[in-house]
Amino acid sequence: MRRREFLQALGATALLPGPLRALAARSGDSPRQAGPALLIPMDDRQTNHLKAYGITFRSLRRGGRAEWLLNYRGGSYLLEADAASRREAALQGVLVEEVSAADVVGIRGTVAASNMDAIPLEKAPKVAVYAPPSAAPWDDAVTMALEYAGIEYDKIWDPEVLRGHLSRYEWLHLHHEDFTGQYSKFFLTYSGSPWLSDMVRLHAETARALGLANVAELKKAVANTIRRYVQDGGFLFAMCTATETLELALAAEGVDIAARFSDGTPMDPLAAEKMQWERSFAFQGASLELSPAVASFSDIDGHQVNNPALRQPLGAFQLFDFSAKIDPVATMLVQCHRDVIPDFYGLTTSFNRNRLKPGVTVLADEPGARWVKYIHGEYGSGTWTYLGGHDPEDAQHQIGDPPTDLSLHPSSPGYRLILNNVLFPAAKKRELKT
Repeated sequence: MRRREFLQALGATALLPGPLRALAARSGDSPRQAGPALLIPMDDRQTNHLKAYGITFRSLRRGGRAEWLLNYRGGSYLLEADAASRREAALQGVLVEEVSAADVVGIRGTVAASNMDAIPLEKAPKVAVYAPPSAAPWDDAVTMALEYAGIEYDKIWDPEVLRGHLSRYEWLHLHHEDFTGQYSKFFLTYSGSPWLSDMVRLHAETARALGLANVAELKKAVANTIRRYVQDGGFLFAMCTATETLELALAAEGVDIAARFSDGTPMDPLAAEKMQWERSFAFQGASLELSPAVASFSDIDGHQVNNPALRQPLGAFQLFDFSAKIDPVATMLVQCHRDVIPDFYGLTTSFNRNRLKPGVTVLADEPGARWVKYIHGEYGSGTWTYLGGHDPEDAQHQIGDPPTDLSLHPSSPGYRLILNNVLFPAAKKRELKT
């Protein structure tokens, strides 16, 4: 959604009288009277931040109305006082505070007088995770977050995408899929591994079944379908390899950017000059890694985790402080009880500043570094958000490592950023274009 449209849509609700404007009925109904509500605080008092998102999501799924209190106690939620939410919170260890109508009036006054805002949440988004059918849930931080929080999602892959199924969903997640068709260059380290052979076979069979010449062309077709999904109003969230390789695939219209691992042939040396960066969301002017012997894709990634000559150490990244009333979109995406978060590697860990397009909103960076960590932007009628790295609670994640147990990290600030993105589409005021 365009930020201008978002703010215009919020305007009518913001003018409603009474202390519970966000708990008023949906467009066309009359405002409800103020009454008791449930406050889910998201500051350090909260006992399970991640499951709190699930409580809010399911309240919306049941038809309830909620309010996201931006910058108020870590980005708290105000829900209708229903028995189901009370029961779920008690069972899942989520702190919920009963607040009276008078309490809500006080909260409203605090929000109105400072860098805070109250954003109505109307409808739980339909969520899709892009992953091959063989992918394990533990191999994707977002999938783990959704399952731990109890947020429903569907898994879709190339056949569903190319058959138009994306129109069924408001929110789409991509993780470490390689949209350049080079299998993340895993051949350099894992050649001969059964799981890699299975991956190659599955992708090749899928390309043939869908009438595409090879896996690189398959992934390019999928990337372009995702581009149209965002253009038509979809909400895209991506992490790890998908952030970089999706951009490369989008810009490579008519260009072969896949290196040949079978005989060591590099990609077309003129590929970088032929790239059409006007087709991409976030990046421009990237230099491609032409050699199949170097396990990186381009110079978009600032940390170059798989390039020994260029690999950078991890530090910490800092969330930016936005004006809730002027820029509610960015403010929603950075709601957290921590401002500084330890960094974590992924095949794409960060984004070089000099590769960002004008107009990209930087949500978090490592102060003084040449790279940023968390970015957001608009494309057509939709939005995209990229978070570098693989797993916020496993900084050095390797293939085959045990899955992260989120019950040991119920207040993970990095995982909170992921779940902010899941609830972000709940604030939209119109149906997804199809």
